[in-house]
Amino acid sequence: MKVAIFGATGLIGHHAARAVRAAGHELVVINRPSSRTERVAYLEPEQRSAELLDHAALCRALDDLDGVIFCAGHYPGRPRRWQDEVVSALDQTSHFYAACRQVQVPRIVYVGSAIAMPVHPHGLPGHEGLFYEGLPPWHNAYLMCKWALDEQAREQARNGLPVVIGIPGMAIGEFDFGPSTGRIVTTIGNREMSRYVPGRRNLIDAGEAGAGLLAALQKGRAGERYLLVGHDIEMAELTAMIAAALGVEAPQPLSLVRAKAIARLGRLRQRLTGYEALLDDTAIAVMAGGQFLDGRKAREELGFQSRVPLHESLARAIAWFRENGYLRG
Repeated sequence: MKVAIFGATGLIGHHAARAVRAAGHELVVINRPSSRTERVAYLEPEQRSAELLDHAALCRALDDLDGVIFCAGHYPGRPRRWQDEVVSALDQTSHFYAACRQVQVPRIVYVGSAIAMPVHPHGLPGHEGLFYEGLPPWHNAYLMCKWALDEQAREQARNGLPVVIGIPGMAIGEFDFGPSTGRIVTTIGNREMSRYVPGRRNLIDAGEAGAGLLAALQKGRAGERYLLVGHDIEMAELTAMIAAALGVEAPQPLSLVRAKAIARLGRLRQRLTGYEALLDDTAIAVMAGGQFLDGRKAREELGFQSRVPLHESLARAIAWFRENGYLRG
């Protein structure tokens, strides 16, 4: 198979590219012209360049493929209305889907987020069949973008596009150049995170997440979600585990109400000074908006099951962050 990864310089995309190469498939990476593509050069991919808003370039980049995994997810940046963030996110991916339709890409995986699903009403692990009735009640920009993009992907599938939705848990591992989800490791290690918002998370080794997305591309059914899960863990246990591995003091709990108030002050400060807040709406959503996850569907339909212990994934991530200068001291 000739498989393209859109967004291979990010954590999930990088590991999806490694999974494609490890499986013996022909690898194509599609990135924006400004992306640091030298980071994936060791995988010896065919490299193609396209901006998400450039329809002609997207069509050229997506031509002659057996499948594509779209990992270039939208993340809210500067403080602005959630409605504006959603419009930007949907506009970018609509161009991607239009190009896929024009060149008739036979298999598409959109990498979604579990936060797009409501929390299970009975406190059980979340599953693929959970949907909001109308808009999510919490108008957090990050949550609203992920919800809207999930809706869009399923709508594209209903309109005949072969879109499968792969939803990894919170991925931890090497090659997190942002860092993205690994920011919880670097902020605790650098003593920038003294508080956490209680909540439930599911963590998965980034390498296994990449392999799961390839399985979704090969075996997933169009229009279906697949949760690629690892280890269920409370934020209290996770932050303590990370702090112990780093040899620093563990963060203490902070109520969601206080966290939102601090984030509002951070937004105001960022507008006035340009200084990025350490505790923003996205960080709050990641900590407080999660739930434990049920991976039965991916196990039964894709043959996917996580096997890497959490402490091993964290140890490798910490070692990579240290080697690459993300951890001070």
